[in-house]
Amino acid sequence: MPVDTLEFEEPVAALLKEIAHLAGQPSTPERAGEIARLQARARQVRQDIFGRLTPWQRVLVARHPQRPYLLDYAARLWPGFTEIHGDRRFGDDQAIVTGYAQFHDQPVLIVGHQKGRDTKQKITRNFGYARPEGYRKALRAMQMAAKFRRPIICLVDTPAAYPGMESEERGIAEAIALNLREMAVLDTAIVVVVTGEGGSGGALGIAIGDTVLMQEYAVYSVIPPEGCAAILWRDAAKKVEAADALKMTAPDLVTRGICDGIIPEPLGGAHQDYDEAARRLDEALWPALQQVMAMPSAERLERRYEKFRRIGRVGAEIAGSAS
Repeated sequence: MPVDTLEFEEPVAALLKEIAHLAGQPSTPERAGEIARLQARARQVRQDIFGRLTPWQRVLVARHPQRPYLLDYAARLWPGFTEIHGDRRFGDDQAIVTGYAQFHDQPVLIVGHQKGRDTKQKITRNFGYARPEGYRKALRAMQMAAKFRRPIICLVDTPAAYPGMESEERGIAEAIALNLREMAVLDTAIVVVVTGEGGSGGALGIAIGDTVLMQEYAVYSVIPPEGCAAILWRDAAKKVEAADALKMTAPDLVTRGICDGIIPEPLGGAHQDYDEAARRLDEALWPALQQVMAMPSAERLERRYEKFRRIGRVGAEIAGSAS
């Protein structure tokens, strides 16, 4: 399936269109050489573009509709992935996926968001906006994993928690708050990876861990740029300025100590090559998980607690310097 280009990739799109046109004609040595030349040129142009992305452009990459989701990585990294369903209180939420798998022969629990591809899947998955039962399902699975000393891997990719009336009626704020409290004291290793959008409490509800990694073009923020612009400037069109002010990109968050490391992506983003994106995720995730698993339990829990206390202090320091 051809990969859609984003608005700022117009020079690449023009080259790809020319390549597709030549590829549809009878093959000749001269034409093959021209295609190879154009492909090399497209790679170079894309490399130049992605070497100087603005924060807003990174948001667009993180939201790309063909970006790999949890189940795409599960098919490549975690053999025998067995999904579990339901929160044992209300129902099942398809926006959050949980299940057990093997990761380098280590039994693990996988928890993460799933957005869906076509219209039917997106509606079923609620576009990645999880409801209270999704967070309660995740917590039920994580508590079971801790009971049996299974490490937990969380993949975060959501715009936010679902803000609809039924979500509020069933206690979305309480469900997220409970997850924050319980994940802080779960006696097992937890590694979090922000793979796309890390949006607000919807992301944080499954993102309390010993190590937090981000893919290169992922974003992580208390609010989307559009919402921030609407609140601060009463103008959602200022989303570009908001994206810059929020400091929501992986490099920004590593600098501030909120994120522990960046996972490189294939040229043009993870959606360009699922297999390569999964390989790079594996290269970063397995060592991080091993490191956390090797820690004594008391040390790991104290370190986790201090990690998130420190994030609060960083926020206070930034607010103080801004005033």
